[in-house]
Amino acid sequence: MLPDHLQQRLAAAAQQRQQCPRGRYAPSPTGPQHLGNLRTALLSWLITRLQGGEWLLRLDDLDTPRNRPGAEAAIVADLRWLGLSWDGPLIRQSERRGLYATVLSSLRRAGALYPCRCSRRMLADISAPHGAAPVYPGFCRHQPQAWGPQQGRLPSWRLALQPGWLEWCEQLGPSGRLDAQDAVGDVVLRRADGFLAYHLATAVDELSLGISDVVRGADLWAATAPQVAVIERLGGTPPRYWHLPLWQDAAGQRLSKREQAAGLEPLRQQGLDGPAVVGMLAASLGLVPPGSRLSALELQQQWSLEALRQPLSVASKT
Repeated sequence: MLPDHLQQRLAAAAQQRQQCPRGRYAPSPTGPQHLGNLRTALLSWLITRLQGGEWLLRLDDLDTPRNRPGAEAAIVADLRWLGLSWDGPLIRQSERRGLYATVLSSLRRAGALYPCRCSRRMLADISAPHGAAPVYPGFCRHQPQAWGPQQGRLPSWRLALQPGWLEWCEQLGPSGRLDAQDAVGDVVLRRADGFLAYHLATAVDELSLGISDVVRGADLWAATAPQVAVIERLGGTPPRYWHLPLWQDAAGQRLSKREQAAGLEPLRQQGLDGPAVVGMLAASLGLVPPGSRLSALELQQQWSLEALRQPLSVASKT
């Protein structure tokens, strides 16, 4: 299905993953990094370094209307201020569009995709049980495949999922298993506005960069299944996933975006330095006592990967 050169590239990345673990932090340059984002970066770095692996920094900047001037430089500065160094050059998804387009075209030629002309308004009427996200019911799956514009509008492109379970190796969150048809639905890989979809780019990156461990917030747990669907359709093996609990305040309530949105600047204004903030981020997951001051490297020296699982598992269940 994929061109030979791309199959060879993915095979080389899979071999590299077996030889050396690889993690990644993949923020979007849409504004200041929230405290929850920075805590995820710290844990992703820590889990990777405890395996003796390489840690990559990738910017998910495909959705260009949402990108903000100066956000990329601020992300880089924040990570360096916290002592989180990455391996290799900064990776931008916007510079990898050719790779994603090649994969998308290959999937279309293989008959794995179909055009969908359902509007957001139409899909908003789909009922979802128990407050779950609505699942696309396949309205357009068996319609004539007209890929061109109609009434001035292009279709989105969906990946037709096969019946069965989508499964992944989950390290912290609920068991990694969702039913493809009942809980996920056919996945959009190219939006109707022409933008490449998040699930496509993310899945291709995990494979082509040889990512072995994905650390991210628990709010993205359900997004794993669509990405696993793409990875498996491309003949790959999903990475291990660590879905961290979302940041909570002292009362056990999730911090609002407003509380988190200011990022590091208010903490700097309060006189906190990098070690103090690393201590605060680590203490929020029970890795160190409150008020601790330590560098990321010192945090690494205090833990092994197996020992780290216990406090993270406890935090995930509270």
